[in-house]
Amino acid sequence: MDFLECAVEIAHQAGSLLRYYFDRHVKFELKGDFDLVTEADRASEKLIVERLQARFPDHGIMAEEGSGHESRSAYRWYVDPLDGTTNFAHGYPVYNVTLALEKAGELIAGVIFDPNRDELFTCEKGGGAFLNGSRIRVSRAAVLNECLFSTGFPSRRRHLDVNIHFYHQLAMATHGVRRGGAAAIDLAYVACGRLDGFWEFGLSPWDMAAGKLLVEEAGGICADMKGGVHRLTSPHILADNGLIHEEVVTLFAEIFRGEYRHPIPAIQPS
Repeated sequence: MDFLECAVEIAHQAGSLLRYYFDRHVKFELKGDFDLVTEADRASEKLIVERLQARFPDHGIMAEEGSGHESRSAYRWYVDPLDGTTNFAHGYPVYNVTLALEKAGELIAGVIFDPNRDELFTCEKGGGAFLNGSRIRVSRAAVLNECLFSTGFPSRRRHLDVNIHFYHQLAMATHGVRRGGAAAIDLAYVACGRLDGFWEFGLSPWDMAAGKLLVEEAGGICADMKGGVHRLTSPHILADNGLIHEEVVTLFAEIFRGEYRHPIPAIQPS
């Protein structure tokens, strides 16, 4: 069994497990001051890690809830057993399981599975991107004001997050900005053209590894928000269809400098 086939099988198993817990409205607890974790996160990660270890005992695994391990192997898996935990914990049906495989520092395969919509996004380096077996491509929108974007906000340290400035400017410059609460799905939607772009600060490698490769294999671009090379350790990510990339980077550069095309309106007293 090849790497992608194995990842697909495991993602389906983990997705079924998540649906089981979701339908039973599992309770959540706090991980730190704001981050939520549920029994489903831990059960899904246990399932994924155990199956990866059984198939590929020499591979390294980096998993969100900490059950992975380092290895001398050139191969490393990135695992988010439940992307969209806050949505999941509140019964909001936008979440997924995502796995990606890296070889010698290069992403070579990725899977994002949305069990609620039964949508499976897959990709391999040089092999294209697919949704339920059909080839997908990024959108053809060529100007920013015809685009739909998405972003996310961290649950931790929200009082220090600067993304609200970017959110307002992009909301005014486009058809709108969505906030779905699951970064991997946002990236998958860029890859299949449902969204024209996505950006976010402070994502972890397992949040974006599969989605990054998916966007690139679908013909899009992943960079940092200043237009530089994006790595899984980068402080921010911009994924888009490529046609609007320079226009977005130019706008972001203005915002980083504290320049705003659209001032935030003042509240008028009633």
